[in-house]
Amino acid sequence: MESLKPSLLMIDDEEDMLLLYKNILKDSYNVTTCSSGKKSIGLVQDHHFDLVLLDVLMPEMNGLEVLKKIRELDPGIDVIMVTASKEIRPAVDSLKLGAFDYIIKPFEVADLLSTIKKAIERRSMIKENIYLKQALDERASLGKLIGKSKQIKRIYDLIENVSDSDSTILITGESGTGKEIVAETIHNKSRRSAHPYVVVNCAAIPDNLLESELFGHEKGSFTGALERHLGKFELANGGTLFLDEIGELPLSMQAKLLRAVQDGVMTRVGGEKTIPVDIRIIAATNLEIQKAVSEKRFREDLYYRLNVIPIHMPPLRERAEDIPLFINYFIDKYNKELNKNLKRIDNDAMSIIMKYQWPGNIRELENMIERIITLSKDNTIGVMQIPAELMQAPISPDQAVSMGELSLLRSVALFEKKMITEALNRCGGNQTSAARSLGIHRTTLISKMESLGLKNGPISDQASA
Repeated sequence: MESLKPSLLMIDDEEDMLLLYKNILKDSYNVTTCSSGKKSIGLVQDHHFDLVLLDVLMPEMNGLEVLKKIRELDPGIDVIMVTASKEIRPAVDSLKLGAFDYIIKPFEVADLLSTIKKAIERRSMIKENIYLKQALDERASLGKLIGKSKQIKRIYDLIENVSDSDSTILITGESGTGKEIVAETIHNKSRRSAHPYVVVNCAAIPDNLLESELFGHEKGSFTGALERHLGKFELANGGTLFLDEIGELPLSMQAKLLRAVQDGVMTRVGGEKTIPVDIRIIAATNLEIQKAVSEKRFREDLYYRLNVIPIHMPPLRERAEDIPLFINYFIDKYNKELNKNLKRIDNDAMSIIMKYQWPGNIRELENMIERIITLSKDNTIGVMQIPAELMQAPISPDQAVSMGELSLLRSVALFEKKMITEALNRCGGNQTSAARSLGIHRTTLISKMESLGLKNGPISDQASA
């Protein structure tokens, strides 16, 4: 792919040298040549280059002056100096000014190629380190892509079919259903897996910083822009860009994103030159995106451009048979992280968890398991460790017992919750009075309230057991 070739700028006042460079390097690199030191400054300012090869001895403006200007414009760019002089001083001076290395004319082609390769690899490593640091800050995991339900098996098949294409993908579904994991799995199975996987949470970046975060900016383009900044599009070049919460993107940015996705080019804030990028776009949203389109909150043309391959993640309540798999995964995960030895979950507790609607989906389930393991002193998750909100049911304790719907432990917990709630409401939320009316100590009341998830004060709205 042409756009994935590193871009080199060759600066020399001798046209024969520029022609030689071009012939040697054109198969592996995108080569731009310039015979003037002054003109080369403008090229660096307006274009993106991965490396500069710069002659030391030139009229008008010598190589050391050009090097200094280039380093001011872009401290991240590597420059290899070329000199016909065997004096060591120019080489030393160039290294002090930030040159990557220097080559003495006449040189062996193999030496030139080796030096260029080292410089490109160094820049690639720096870029990868930037990406990794940002990824560590931004990426949250729900665990592996887990499940055996029909719904998730269909998604497995879809991932297998689309991974090696470059078509844009729009993943929809409620918050916490695993959209991020699907996006990362697609990247890892694609031909782009050796290149960066960069995540942007569109909802977490202030509107005034979004353009800079996505497309980068030039030095001096706005107050505080002290140096050139590479945006997420450039960091993802060759790989995959995952735009999470795409439905939160302001309309003003949607048009700019559409151009970048459609044309494969972008422009840094404050820049004039378009920069080609070769990336695969995967977007995700928990909004009803078609409703947002009809309400003019999301551009219809951008929606159709992103929705080439739609993937919908079902909520956890629609794939309840996968819940035990997630529980086992999270128990193993947090046993290791928290140095615990929780071995299993009993049948009564599992029954309650399976019947719960899980509005927060997999994320809510993971948080619950982490909390239980953190607080647990036993090696089994039982009913009494299940949070109170999961214990709520649309039937009374008496009905539950007579119907055989609940275990004895759960029935007792529901009955205690009902009695405490009524006592607190009668006493206006006064715990001492409520405890006295129940014939228990205040400390016992507080302990039971904590285990049942009851708050202080009159709580008639919590008596929905």
